[in-house]
Amino acid sequence: MSPYVVSFREIDKTQLLFVGGKGLNLGELSKIHGIQVPEGFCVTTEAYQKAIEQNETFQALLDQLTMLTIEDREQIGEISRKIRKIIMEVEIPSDVVNAVAHYLSQFGDEHAYAVRSSATHEDLPHASFAGQQDTYLNIIGKKAILQHIRKCWASLFTDRAVMYRMQNGFDHSLVYLSVIIQRMVFPQTSGILFTADPITSNRKLLSIDASFGLGEALVSGLVSADCYKVQEEEIVDKRIATKKLAIYGRKEGGTETQQIDPDQQKTQTLTDQQILQLARIGRQIETYFGQPQDIEWCLVDDTFYIVQSRPITTLYPIPEANDEENHVYVSVGHQQMMTDPMKPLGLSFFLLTTPAPMRKAGGRLFVDVTDMLASPAGRKTIIDKLGKSDPLIKDALMTIVERGDFIKSSPDDKEEQSPGKRNKDMSSSDFEAQIENNLKVVSESIKSSQASIEELKENIQTKTGSDLIDFIKEDIPQLKKFLFDPHMGVIMDAMEASSWINEKMEKWLGEKNVADTLSQSVPNNITSEMGLELLDVADAIRPYPEVVDYLQHVKEDHFLDELVQFEGGQKARDAIIAYLNKYGMRCVGEIDMTRPRWSEKPITLVPMILSNIKNFEPGESKRKFEHGRRVALKKEQELIDRLKQLPDGEQKAKETKRMIDLIRNFSGFREYPKYSMIHRYFIYKQALLKEAERLVQEGVIHEKEDIYYLTFEELREVVRTNKLDDQIVSRRKGEYKFYEKLTPPRVITSDGEIIAGEYKRENLPAEAIAGLPVSSGIIEGRARVILNMEDADLEDGDILVTAFTDPSWTPLFVSIKGLVTEVGGLMTHGAVIAREYGLPAVIGVENATKLIKDGERIRVNGTDGYIEIL
Repeated sequence: MSPYVVSFREIDKTQLLFVGGKGLNLGELSKIHGIQVPEGFCVTTEAYQKAIEQNETFQALLDQLTMLTIEDREQIGEISRKIRKIIMEVEIPSDVVNAVAHYLSQFGDEHAYAVRSSATHEDLPHASFAGQQDTYLNIIGKKAILQHIRKCWASLFTDRAVMYRMQNGFDHSLVYLSVIIQRMVFPQTSGILFTADPITSNRKLLSIDASFGLGEALVSGLVSADCYKVQEEEIVDKRIATKKLAIYGRKEGGTETQQIDPDQQKTQTLTDQQILQLARIGRQIETYFGQPQDIEWCLVDDTFYIVQSRPITTLYPIPEANDEENHVYVSVGHQQMMTDPMKPLGLSFFLLTTPAPMRKAGGRLFVDVTDMLASPAGRKTIIDKLGKSDPLIKDALMTIVERGDFIKSSPDDKEEQSPGKRNKDMSSSDFEAQIENNLKVVSESIKSSQASIEELKENIQTKTGSDLIDFIKEDIPQLKKFLFDPHMGVIMDAMEASSWINEKMEKWLGEKNVADTLSQSVPNNITSEMGLELLDVADAIRPYPEVVDYLQHVKEDHFLDELVQFEGGQKARDAIIAYLNKYGMRCVGEIDMTRPRWSEKPITLVPMILSNIKNFEPGESKRKFEHGRRVALKKEQELIDRLKQLPDGEQKAKETKRMIDLIRNFSGFREYPKYSMIHRYFIYKQALLKEAERLVQEGVIHEKEDIYYLTFEELREVVRTNKLDDQIVSRRKGEYKFYEKLTPPRVITSDGEIIAGEYKRENLPAEAIAGLPVSSGIIEGRARVILNMEDADLEDGDILVTAFTDPSWTPLFVSIKGLVTEVGGLMTHGAVIAREYGLPAVIGVENATKLIKDGERIRVNGTDGYIEIL
């Protein structure tokens, strides 16, 4: 066997670096019994390397290219052009030419061939690189084939291929190209077959695109194709396109585009029998490769030929289950305002914390709601509850239930009485006693949590090694106690009261979302206090121009140490340190304990402090809180007065006053359990990082952050044995990078089907972008599309548009006049704080950060739930 040319049948699974992703897959396809693959061979990467290795100019240009970043577009274009020119003029070594000639003579010199690129980083499970290198069809004769081999080599350095590698972190000098020479078949029909539906990701729904002539017309987007869907040996959907054009091979070589006869344009490209036959071939190939495939096929005289198969890399992974039953999973990230992937240690801690039935997929957590959906009362509870956190999740679950094909219903069960209803029916004296008792519960819970955290800080310092791991495991029940104690009933009462107020005030007074106004400036909200207290930090720094100037130029996290050299620097430093002592355990994506906290990355706070200095006068935090409190109390009085004028008004006013008291006294406490949890996470993390430093010193791991890529149990074992397989961390880092590119679904089934919910609302203005109204009011202003909090350059009156906001974003809320997010619901943190600060907000807006451009003037209608671009 030549090192430069290998036939498909000679290729084995170990030869990826020899024949590239496409070549390897063709080799595997050729071995599947009953699958027809047009014969051919690969010119290996060794031939490419031999052709260019002696060219010093090529190597020098490659070195230059490696030094560039994605911003250097002009230089990338210039250097890439020079490299392509060198490759097109290179002399192909004689032993490569001889090997190609030998194989051509075996397959037939006179035949036409397809010449395709096959890069070593192409068609891999985590990176498709589809369309990055070139393909040439109907090439005839040795001379033409050799010239097209050069063209394929050169296509490794098109601007798009170079940029794609940069974006995906591939080293140009480590990527090589093999060239596939494959006998042309001239089909009547060709197309693409996906063994999982590319729209819904359903692994049981197979999708076929089919058009006349060669498949290149379809791949390049030149023609429309018929689309057929097959599920379990049955055609479940057909869409017949108008097919006006097709690409065919010419006798003398090359291809041409032809008009299709008008009578044929709307005919079905494949017969029903052929569709089902092709579907069976697809399932056979999928079974062989062990994962869903994207397959290119041709039909020639009633025979299907397969010319390519690659993994579908865009499918979201299915949460793992240990049975064959149907399951429905709901994204935890969409409820927790954190749709980014989590590292394994972060996932572990969240799983140790939650009692819910959770599954992992794509670096995210999903809760299995199957059992609750199966029970009529449980179904109502879970759909209503999740509907408050995200109405698109609610609509998706309703779709599954209404279809009736996935969830089997279990016998009926009893519905619980809501706390809101219980409170409404109490006598006055009992209700007042209940309020008094609950206020005591809240106060004692906060004190108890703080005392417990101080005790944890003290005790954990003496623990190392396995003792530390065991100590943390034994402390987790304390963490759970503050999350799931009976005091959660107080929070539920306030949430129920908000729903009751909104429903009754709309019914009795014709006024929407009244609870939003009543929720402003409530006591005991640790998250909204965090935003207001950063205004106080700005007040401490504002009088000192040297400090302000210094902060405008800082880039590193150790800026706090250098503050003291300026006048007022010590006061500024003390103010920031005091703030970090109280809130420094917070950060974006804080449910993942591995994310850098403000205490670890204090520079994150600097833009927000500077924004507060620029946009506000001293004393703004007290003014803001007092203004919100007055607005809420005024609204309360107005409602009571209006209700008293109605029939049975005294009773209505009395019930309403009770519900308002629940909202005013207890809705702020909703934020405390999570604050307590994140505080504990940070203490665990600091202790574990000290242990990681010891592991670094002993050579067990390379850097202390490597522990983030281990589960808690794996870390326990590493600490116990002082041993770790290097491959685990590097593999997990690669997986995490891949997960970062995935968009998690709100709802996914065990078939892999993604069900996307919709807002079912009419009467919106034309061109309006729909979302969920969570904080009432209408505001116009400049949209600031911000994806990273540290990039926030806000001015008073801006409207923040972002993917999601968790509590760490709260300090930005003091500077804005409105909020739009892609993720969220009525009771998520961003919505609660928006209401408390009196900001009109629309959240759960699909693709908001793409549909709204930074700097555009927009109108946010937080009462009816839509955005208009003005």
